Amino acid sequence: MRFMLLNILQFVQHCIRQAIKAGDTVIDATAGNGHDTVFLAQCVSSDGQVLAFDIQPAALEITRHKLLQLDLLSRVQLIQSGHERMQEFCDDRVSVIMFNLGYLPGADKQFTTQAASSLQAIQAGLNLLAKDGLISIVLYPGHEQGKIEAILVEQWAANLPQKEVTVLQYRFMNRVNNAPYALLLQKRI
Repeated sequence: MRFMLLNILQFVQHCIRQAIKAGDTVIDATAGNGHDTVFLAQCVSSDGQVLAFDIQPAALEITRHKLLQLDLLSRVQLIQSGHERMQEFCDDRVSVIMFNLGYLPGADKQFTTQAASSLQAIQAGLNLLAKDGLISIVLYPGHEQGKIEAILVEQWAANLPQKEVTVLQYRFMNRVNNAPYALLLQKRI
């Protein structure tokens, strides 16, 4: 068998799969086109629950449609709200939270996640995360707002206390056009 490095999304999904047990509660902080929501719904099995957030009604409708096609909607609560408010909708400990920052592919690129609310959401996520739980953050520095957001999120994550949170950056260094990369945060306490 030939060894291949995983692309960013494959790597994130590989790590997330290992962190979820059937029946877990997990969060998709940015439902977008529904890909992460569907992935999480498949991982938690019929006993688990996914809370999927997005502020754009169109994103939630796209996600709902994908879930219906795959008979996964019963595992998911779609929430039209900013991800920074996730603690208002969840009082359980969660094993995984996925963030896919930037703009909704195929939609108006002027509507992007913002560094301030994303940082609030990631901190809220750490508060909800169970011990050994995992947060994935895919950053897209290929557009101006995404570049600002990536810098601020990366600086924030680099300053987390290492005894409380382990932070990993997964990035291809020689890609052109400011390629996406991922941060993984694992709660240690």
